Amino acid sequence: MAASRSQVRAIEAPRGTFDVLPGDGRPRRELGRLAEEILERAGYGYAETPAFESAELFARGVGEATDIVQKEMFAFEDQGGRALALRPENTAGFCRAYVEHGMHKRPQPVKLWYEGPFFRHEAPQAGRFRQFAQIGAEALGSDDPSLDAELIVLLADLLARAGVGEVRLRLSSLGTAPTRHAYAEELRDYLRARENELSAEVVARLDLNPLRAFDSAHPGTRSALAEAPRLLDRLEPEDAEHFAAVRGLLDDARVAYEVDPALVRGLDYYTRTVFEFTSDRLGAQSGVGGGGRYDGLVEQLGGPPTPAVGWAAGVERILLAAQAGDGTDGDGRLDEEVRRAPVVFVALEGKSGTRAGFSILRALWRAGARAEMEQAGRSLKGQLKQASRAGARAVVIVDDVGVRVRDMRAREEQPATDAGHAVELALALAGAL
Repeated sequence: MAASRSQVRAIEAPRGTFDVLPGDGRPRRELGRLAEEILERAGYGYAETPAFESAELFARGVGEATDIVQKEMFAFEDQGGRALALRPENTAGFCRAYVEHGMHKRPQPVKLWYEGPFFRHEAPQAGRFRQFAQIGAEALGSDDPSLDAELIVLLADLLARAGVGEVRLRLSSLGTAPTRHAYAEELRDYLRARENELSAEVVARLDLNPLRAFDSAHPGTRSALAEAPRLLDRLEPEDAEHFAAVRGLLDDARVAYEVDPALVRGLDYYTRTVFEFTSDRLGAQSGVGGGGRYDGLVEQLGGPPTPAVGWAAGVERILLAAQAGDGTDGDGRLDEEVRRAPVVFVALEGKSGTRAGFSILRALWRAGARAEMEQAGRSLKGQLKQASRAGARAVVIVDDVGVRVRDMRAREEQPATDAGHAVELALALAGAL
């Protein structure tokens, strides 16, 4: 006798996952379109990687000592016995794609953005799911500090326009791999002398990665770390100069931040700049987005030496923070199709124009132009070639003396009285005025 409907057990979604129903879907789609408008205006092109990759990619790239690889990664064997994993993050995947497709041969930096699902076996709670969505941006092929600042400004803009409200930006630098390694040895010795104060989890990790102690909420561990040496005090002069340049550009952009020496991030590939945006609206799971530099990851995965920087932001957390507000924080509006926006390139000639050029770049974005700035150290001739490849109608050239604007069609240049005048001239030539 067939079972009645009431006797059939209902099948539910796996724990830690969720369905997006009508009414919930529209804000997610609008957030994606907002990210597209902001990021593509800055020269970032949309890209995707597979939802599952070789498990070795994350073990080598993210780090075998991380929670992601040790505890959270959904790993399995396929029918051919190959070890695969559902992607827990996307930076390693993009670095793999960069190497596999020879993207180092393209004009640098290569700028990419993405949107999609990711997977981690975590304890489900508000703002934390086992399947979650992220929006992210990566720029590979340049160590210019303006690239770090650019990505931070773009994420700040996305969060503001999405209605997240007041956020806290924590900022630090991890230096280069040798500096970090030497510091890890120093920190390990310091913590070994206070081992009885630490949590069992921190003690178990001391040999693998003592820096993860800074992520611990354990009271004894926090107390032991109060007098610990700080990596920021151990930076090499070149790394300290890079960090100072990033801070200077953020100051110019009026992006508030606090330098947090205890910010280490949870992934082993980070170098130099690291940052995180948090929102008090989210309680314990306060992070809405963050990232940093990973200058050695491409080489670690078999590619050429390639400096890179990027970030990822949680879609669910952004929407939760926006819903927790009164709805007046962000405009939520999308401008016209980005691909129709006029294209302007900001070229740098000389060594002192980065801050002025970055200010002009941001003014062009605010005016609705799609604009990019030189960040690969090319000669002026090379920059003009890149501007032509990008379809720029106008080039703003910033040198040690002043600013001038080049009409790419007429191949003529006109001096500008100041940065504001240069923006007006460039927009007029590009057809935005």
